[in-house]
Amino acid sequence: MICTTLSVIAGWCGGTVAPEYAEVSIRGVSTDTRTIQAGQLFIPLQGDRFDGHDYIEAAIQAGAAAVLTARDLSPEIPAIRVEDTMKAMLDISSAYRDSLKARVVAITGSVGKTTTKEMIAAILATTYRVWKTRENHNNRIGLSQTLLDTPADTEYLVLELGMNHFGEMRELTAVAKPDLVVITNIGSMHIEHLGSREGILQAKLEILEGLRPGGTAVFNGDEPLLWGLHNIQADRIIYFGIENEKCDIHARNLETPEGGIRFTIEGLGQRFDVYVPMEGRHSSQNATAAAAVAVCCNVLPANIQTALSRFQNTDMRQKTYEAKGYTIIDDCYNAGPESMEAAILVLGDKKVRGRRIAVLGDMLELGDRAAAEHYRIGRIAANKTDMILAYGPNAERVISGAMTGGMKNTQAMSFDTQEEMVNALVSRARPGDVLLFKGSRGMRMEKALELFLELQPEPL
Repeated sequence: MICTTLSVIAGWCGGTVAPEYAEVSIRGVSTDTRTIQAGQLFIPLQGDRFDGHDYIEAAIQAGAAAVLTARDLSPEIPAIRVEDTMKAMLDISSAYRDSLKARVVAITGSVGKTTTKEMIAAILATTYRVWKTRENHNNRIGLSQTLLDTPADTEYLVLELGMNHFGEMRELTAVAKPDLVVITNIGSMHIEHLGSREGILQAKLEILEGLRPGGTAVFNGDEPLLWGLHNIQADRIIYFGIENEKCDIHARNLETPEGGIRFTIEGLGQRFDVYVPMEGRHSSQNATAAAAVAVCCNVLPANIQTALSRFQNTDMRQKTYEAKGYTIIDDCYNAGPESMEAAILVLGDKKVRGRRIAVLGDMLELGDRAAAEHYRIGRIAANKTDMILAYGPNAERVISGAMTGGMKNTQAMSFDTQEEMVNALVSRARPGDVLLFKGSRGMRMEKALELFLELQPEPL
């Protein structure tokens, strides 16, 4: 983690520090007084409904060594004065990144970037000292905190970068300065803000603006918008895929045994078999992307095989488990049209004693595509599930699609609230059923899952 003096930090961010505090040392940074540790620099951030400056006294009492501030403070508090604490945090993060010897791998994409990030980190960790983005902390604050927490001896830093407006990726990649970038796919998430899939592509490609000289771009060759790109800011382009055999590295001989996927990785001078304990063809694409990065980073095939065979995804991302007599597919973290379709296909392929039930929340940020995409998902689910329960402003469109696809109104139901939906699920679900819970982050589908399990009796 960052360990330096206030004078150095002030130089990095253009701030000022009183001479008597210039050599005060800090060890790490924090933006949260609830978790701050002694010796850290407290950075108070400002939002629409909060101002971290209101917690400076609490930070000092908790052991903060100094404060970065946009307000004038008592001369008794060691502080660096700046105009904008968020901009200063980015500047500090950028300068600290320059001081690291680590190579940086940066991942973005509409779907699968967190899973791909986790896979890449797990594989690289078999060979190198690795640091990574925690969970999906992929915005300005998350990126800055990840960088500033990075140990000095890190060899590979694996970062997830997210955005939903033009210019956001440009800001992040300018700080991260990656040596290798990955774009997992171009989907429909955030199309409300970016206008079209072509707009989403351009926003994602901003990641290349921060790529260091000699850098490599790893792109999904199954995505027509990414395939065959020319005149981009990368010295080397590597394509991965599961459909396009012209890709530099691709998955072949895909098999889907219960509970996982098995396939052969071929390309870049390598050929080896892998097993991943995750279901769905999309999981093989994430794993192939991770393998492509690993081969570029000189990881041995045996280490790639071992890491993927032991891979466990982060919470609320296609986590399958047994609870109170049901098989639960917890895929609550987020949803767009592509990931929703993939999750429903996984549910449809499940071997079951009972029924396949999809419990769905809305997909957000689709703009004028929302009605059509929800209807389309309903049509898909009608052919892959035995029952659909949906809630949210677009739930009726899901159900309309399902009924057009052949479902009866006793099998496809929409609700205005989670509570109504869960109560209906409780009255209809039976032990032995497989239940998929999925929706956009704003729909908080994990709450529906928690409530359903709370209302279930323990099996005899």
